[in-house]
Amino acid sequence: NMVMSFRVSDLQMLLGFVGRSKSGLKHELVTRALQLVQFDCSPEVFKKIKELYETRYAKKSSEVAQPQPQQHRSPEALSIHSSYDRGSTVARTSISTTNIDYPALYGKYLNGLGRLPPKVAKPEVRLVKLPFYTTLDELLKPTELVPQNNEKLQESPCIFALTPRQVELIRNSRYFSLGINNVSFLYRICYTDTSSPQEDQYPPNIAVKVNHSYCSVPGYYPSNKPGVEPKRPCRPINLTHLMYLSAATNRITVTWGNYGKSYSVGLYLVRQMTSAELLQRLKTIGIKHPELCKALVKEKLRLDPDSEIATTGVRVSLICPLVKMRLSVPCRAETCAHLQCFDAVFYLQMNEKKPTWMCPVCDKPAPYDQLIIDGLLSKILTECEDADEIEYLVDGSWCPIRAEKERSCSPQCPILVLGSSDVNGLLPTPNGNGENGKPTADVVDLTLDSSSSEEEEEEDEEEDDDDEGPQPKRRCSYEKGLVSAC
Repeated sequence: NMVMSFRVSDLQMLLGFVGRSKSGLKHELVTRALQLVQFDCSPEVFKKIKELYETRYAKKSSEVAQPQPQQHRSPEALSIHSSYDRGSTVARTSISTTNIDYPALYGKYLNGLGRLPPKVAKPEVRLVKLPFYTTLDELLKPTELVPQNNEKLQESPCIFALTPRQVELIRNSRYFSLGINNVSFLYRICYTDTSSPQEDQYPPNIAVKVNHSYCSVPGYYPSNKPGVEPKRPCRPINLTHLMYLSAATNRITVTWGNYGKSYSVGLYLVRQMTSAELLQRLKTIGIKHPELCKALVKEKLRLDPDSEIATTGVRVSLICPLVKMRLSVPCRAETCAHLQCFDAVFYLQMNEKKPTWMCPVCDKPAPYDQLIIDGLLSKILTECEDADEIEYLVDGSWCPIRAEKERSCSPQCPILVLGSSDVNGLLPTPNGNGENGKPTADVVDLTLDSSSSEEEEEEDEEEDDDDEGPQPKRRCSYEKGLVSAC
């Protein structure tokens, strides 16, 4: 009731005190202030509300004391204030709509109304879900960072207090995890865009200060390519180690560069999941029945009347493209158009270290909530242990493709035999003669590449060696003729 009786200037002072947006019409300011009271009313905020209310009433009471007949107070407003003067802890909920220029529906918002009136309801900024985190509490809904002046460097504070339940969750997580917090506070920043769920995105010159210490923020990764700007991994910021786990209030101050784009921030209490837990959840709810997978194979191989080439089968490897090992839990995204699978175990482990959620087969987004385990390929892996590749046929059946054994064959390089055409005299004997004791013919390998430059170098070397010894014997014209004839 105090907040609902505020003027525009009072509402702006209250919202500015907690770092909320001060722009907008009066009913928008009232809506933000009521949300603040309902969700984030810390002792400091309540003290500020009471201070603003008392200051405003003190001014009005002084004006009423003056003999000015044209100014008078409404009995309803006086009754509200008198209830506080008597020390009553419960304010009156029935407020005249003539005294305040907005509907009485706002008064019911704090008493259990779960939604705002349709006229003032606006789309809220939504953040993409993080598969490795389960949200336990929402301490601060995505709130826009509003610049307070024309300076490029802005500061936006946020003050709140933890509930006993939240403190207990943090302390219990430390105890059971042996010093490792699996329950933590995540500070997330994104673009102020309500059209779709937003990914984490840092503003320029960002710095996050929790109470009296600055929190580490991921820096830029230099790029090896010329002309490409360095990239910065924008991820949620863990503030747990800097928070006061007591009745004391916490203050978060974010420093950011105001260069035209609008950003929103949110604070969440989350429980961190492991890749093993996500794998177990996927095995529980994400297995696609083999018959459905078989129907998908038939659909892929169905004859297309517009296509001139009929597809009679499609090959699928049983080797994971990520680690080049045999698949253990074959999975893919439902949005992928291919039948090839990758191993869910390694895929989740890689995204636990560096979350990209990109399909290693088609390089398209493959988020966790769209992953499915191929029941048909899982069955094939148990039945086909001696093959690394299979082929799906038009009727949905499959057959293994085994590697062909190496055949023993003659040397790949063709051999030219010079001299006798007798087949029996082609191969030399150990003593250098043929079967009849006749000298064997010279053998020349024509597959050896020799350029004219190499021949010239050999001739130059022969000329240089003239003084050192006798010249080597030259091949007879009969042999040269056979070579050229070939």
